[in-house]
Amino acid sequence: MRSRFSSLCRHNTGSRLRTGAGALATALLALPAVGTSPRAAGGSGAACPGDNGGLSLPPGFCATVFADNLGHVRQMAVAQDGTLYANTWSGPYYKNNDLPPGGFLVALKDRNGDGRADVTERFGETPAQGGHGGTGLALFDGAVYAESNDRIMRYPLAQGEIAPKAKGAVVVSGLPLTGDHPMHPFAITPKGELLVDLGSATNACEVRNRMPGSPGNNPCTEKQTRGGIWRYDARKTNQTFSPAERYASGIRNGEGIALDGEGRVFATQHGRDQLHENWPKLYTAQQGFELPAEEVVELKQGAEYGWPECYFDPTQQKLVLAPEYGGDGGRKVGLCAERQGPVAVFPAHWAPNDMKFYLAKGATAFPAAYEGGAFIAFHGSWNRAPGPQGGYNVVFQPMKDGRASGDYVVFADGFAGAVKEPGRAQHRPSGLAVGPDGALYVSDDVRGRIWRVTYVGGNPGAAIAAAPAAGPPARSSRAALPPEGIHPDAGQAVAALPVPPGATREQVARGERVFHGEVAGATCGGCHGSDAKGSPIGPDLTDGKWLWSDGSLKGIEQTIANGVPEPKQHGGAMPPMGGVELSDADLKAVAAYVWAVGHPTK
Repeated sequence: MRSRFSSLCRHNTGSRLRTGAGALATALLALPAVGTSPRAAGGSGAACPGDNGGLSLPPGFCATVFADNLGHVRQMAVAQDGTLYANTWSGPYYKNNDLPPGGFLVALKDRNGDGRADVTERFGETPAQGGHGGTGLALFDGAVYAESNDRIMRYPLAQGEIAPKAKGAVVVSGLPLTGDHPMHPFAITPKGELLVDLGSATNACEVRNRMPGSPGNNPCTEKQTRGGIWRYDARKTNQTFSPAERYASGIRNGEGIALDGEGRVFATQHGRDQLHENWPKLYTAQQGFELPAEEVVELKQGAEYGWPECYFDPTQQKLVLAPEYGGDGGRKVGLCAERQGPVAVFPAHWAPNDMKFYLAKGATAFPAAYEGGAFIAFHGSWNRAPGPQGGYNVVFQPMKDGRASGDYVVFADGFAGAVKEPGRAQHRPSGLAVGPDGALYVSDDVRGRIWRVTYVGGNPGAAIAAAPAAGPPARSSRAALPPEGIHPDAGQAVAALPVPPGATREQVARGERVFHGEVAGATCGGCHGSDAKGSPIGPDLTDGKWLWSDGSLKGIEQTIANGVPEPKQHGGAMPPMGGVELSDADLKAVAAYVWAVGHPTK
């Protein structure tokens, strides 16, 4: 069966992949379960010392927990002496903001060579100084460069220092902090070009962000200051953000910027959301799960990559016109024929948060088959509800001559644990770095863990391989359902929930099924979590705090019916009815369920 990603990235035989036939159907190929005693297959056959920190890896690879509980770790870099530097973030995106003391930047060093950091030093701005941390981090010219609030800072490293002691200097300030994508990942080229991602403030530059049927602003003036890559001089200080420094445009959220061995610069792109929810007459729910593809693009000065007017359809393998700009569900191309397409594509909504090309060589490096390819950290989806969420893994994409040269494989899995949801995942891959010894580091921004992955298989000629599947395969809550449902909380007794005045227990029970997508295709759990305890996209519904009503059944019903176009505390706008068509009975039922979870019995 041929993958729908075949012309850009064909999957290796035996890899875990998603394949397409007809109208975007997907299938997960079965693989052996992860064993209780992971072994490093290959030449040595040596066992990994421990459980790989909970990860599933290909034969021959082992992982250690390099550091843990560091805060919300985002992107990283490793110096030639093996010191790892990481940036951490804070804010309403995270449910837990109990931050470690000290600055948001972390320096880590393993002095005894056991694969675990035994020196941890923090630096940079602290919460008390008004800092909120950031995402981007890089090493250049003997200094640590890091995003902090609306700035990129430079911290010079003195000889022998692990963490820099000198005060940071502002390289560029005034970077936008509003909207859907307030982070500022970046990369620095050998020539000193500081390339900064400024993600979009909106989903698709709509007149009303994320609202059903809203047309796009035409022209999209947001692109003057967002939705692209900006270029600055890494050697200069006190530069100020302006539209004039825009380097490339039409990139909705390019969090992973990386250079290959030939000096070409690439960026990942988070594709847009909510095609089905906002345009149900043009896209089925299944198409909403599977469109558009996530992308890797080659950055070129002055290039235009399509957002918001276009999105990449992996079945047709081309950019097509978005419905906000006259698109008809994927047939019209229009101006998209003139936009720059991707060099590799991946399943929709997986959220590529970082990318690193593997350029290490030597006795401790990964097998030669990995040289020159790209590792990509997928943070994980929310916009595939009520279907199974995807991502929450690290993939390897072979590359040659600036394009995908083979199919990606899932290289590392098991980060999320039992539940792949933004609000319930144990860990979410966020950043990547490659050490001078060839080790791959992976960061997590839920609990602040960093893994160190090494190859011990003893076979430098080993082929690229996929990790065994971690846990049971994901299933859609819209498949054939047993009476109790199959969502992660299926079987919980609705009888334990209170019944709101004026409603019935039967309504609460039906409302639970609506909430979890088992009725009407509702997407509530994608934003609020299947346990209703919230996620980075939507608020906790169980804490009894009501921002848009008095918490009465009628007030909750009106909020669901009207939607929340401009959230007060969370980034995810809610379309009316959650973006689906609910009958009056189902609206009342889901309102009753939300009231019930928000008024737990003592």
